[in-house]
Amino acid sequence: MEQKIGIAWHQLLNRLAAKQYPLAAVALSDQAIPKGQTTLAHSASLLFRALGGDHGIEIQAGAQSLHSARRSLLSRLAGSERKVDLAWVDHQALRLPPVIDAYPDRQLNHALYYWLAALCAVDSWPHLPWFNRNQHAVKRIITHYPGLAASYFRLVEAEISRRPDITTLAVDQARQEYAIQDALRHPGSVTVLPTARYAPHPVLLWLRPDPQSGTSALKKTDSPADTAMPPPGKSTLQTDTKRRIAEHTEMPERKSGLLLFRPESIFSWTEYAKIDHETKENEDDELAQAADDLDVIALARESKQTAKKLRMTLDIAAVHSKHSALTLGEQHIPLLPEWDYRSRTLKPDQCRINIMPIGAQMQATAIVDFPLPEHLKREQQRLRRQFGALLPLRQRLKGQADGNEIDINAYLREVANLTHRNHTRSSEPRFYLDQRKRERDLACLLLADLSLSTEAWVGDDRRVIDVIRDSLYLFSEALSVTKDRFALHGFCSKQRNDVRFYPLKEFDEPYNDIVRSRINAITPAYYTRMGAAIRHGSTLLGKQKATERLLLILTDGKPNDADHYEGRYGIEDTRKALIEARQQGLRPFCVTVDQEAHDYLPHIFGKNNFIIIRKPSELPARLPLLYAQLTQG
Repeated sequence: MEQKIGIAWHQLLNRLAAKQYPLAAVALSDQAIPKGQTTLAHSASLLFRALGGDHGIEIQAGAQSLHSARRSLLSRLAGSERKVDLAWVDHQALRLPPVIDAYPDRQLNHALYYWLAALCAVDSWPHLPWFNRNQHAVKRIITHYPGLAASYFRLVEAEISRRPDITTLAVDQARQEYAIQDALRHPGSVTVLPTARYAPHPVLLWLRPDPQSGTSALKKTDSPADTAMPPPGKSTLQTDTKRRIAEHTEMPERKSGLLLFRPESIFSWTEYAKIDHETKENEDDELAQAADDLDVIALARESKQTAKKLRMTLDIAAVHSKHSALTLGEQHIPLLPEWDYRSRTLKPDQCRINIMPIGAQMQATAIVDFPLPEHLKREQQRLRRQFGALLPLRQRLKGQADGNEIDINAYLREVANLTHRNHTRSSEPRFYLDQRKRERDLACLLLADLSLSTEAWVGDDRRVIDVIRDSLYLFSEALSVTKDRFALHGFCSKQRNDVRFYPLKEFDEPYNDIVRSRINAITPAYYTRMGAAIRHGSTLLGKQKATERLLLILTDGKPNDADHYEGRYGIEDTRKALIEARQQGLRPFCVTVDQEAHDYLPHIFGKNNFIIIRKPSELPARLPLLYAQLTQG
């Protein structure tokens, strides 16, 4: 009974203290709000880039910020308003609030998203204090973009109406609040923010005062902590789009659970993301809500599985290892360069390609019979019939200058022309028929992402790696019909000294039981240093003497690694590697099952050089047909 009364009292206080309007909420992404309400990620991204924002950064939901402004008694009793969603931009991403519900009018919440995207696009005074920096950016927008000025002044009135009443504040806080409201109404008119005992209340129309730089986005499922992802039915996987602050730590050695309490006197609450509760309370609570209550999420490794999992994006410091990877066998592959977008230089000798011995091991096994899996045979027959039409055919050519057969119709037309021209021939007669073989002069190298993220489940009984494996099977079956030259390679990475390459099939190898056995043996591991993999794949494909050379990249996520190869660094290096591939005369194309790839793939590959497979289970059947479309004509 006491517990029920306490929960009811807490909910009542939260409702009374809340300053949000859920019915007027507008979300950045589909997952942040119930289905049917407005989302703005794509349109905010277009506005940001149209106003001069960097095309290389992506749009993400930012982490909530702690603030030290004085809260009302009701808010302190409810324990609310400790955090606020603000916008900011850094060299990695444009961070916008996941949901905006600050105003009772949905149109105002909608307009606030556009305003914040525009403010981030013109923010070019990082050396100025927060108070002056935002005024400069606001003044520039309303001066150069009058269309946004009217929207801004409507937002100002709505923002001032929700801010504290100046008459109820202490003298020092009142002076501070008056300066902020005056700066909102007349940007650039106030140069100094008066000091006060407490920090000012957050300004939703301005950028975050303390943006964290140097943080990087952790790929959602490439963390080593995800190696023990349980199969469907044994766990509940929740996905959350908010970005939270995290740090690495060691897992405490204790067998007992942890009883959490939250005295109001504690201003910063940090706890481990994986918690063993001894009590049965709150077992059905949303994990995302629990994560929101933590100021900093501490990450630690543990091999045990949990009953529930939450997938979220974190701001963590990059891990810099002092130990380089061991060389995997005797190799003669030169070290590869890597593009540093910050200094705009191509750093030499940065990445080591390690050829994994899967090919040699499978060859030594001398496999006699490794047939195609039974569940793919029906699709194999259909693809063989379709790809049979692409076989080299003998084509009958008319109007040739020489040949073994005369085209009677062309000959008669030529005679009639000679009569009309008074028996004068102006050009060489072309009334012969000839038959020539139409050859397909193609070479294709397929790079398959084998990083740990492919361990994720895409259905009741299938993982991404299973879908990739079936795709490689059917792709090989189809191309073995056309006799096109092709090679299959997998890749993953563990920092720059250990970029692993798995040769599943070389160009000069036939597709047979040995190749099928290698495809069957692939397993997910580590990360996705895509730039190095593309550079090495381009070198292999560039050696092929073919009229058309297609570099096909099959992946499930963005480039990343455990060191500095995160966020924009990995994206820009991959983009540079693709530019180098095109300069060699290669044609790169990306096939991905990442549903969020439209945020970064257009910048990496270009508008028409990638495709997103909405249903990963359809990839095996669609990949060969996509190849046929790319190589026809």
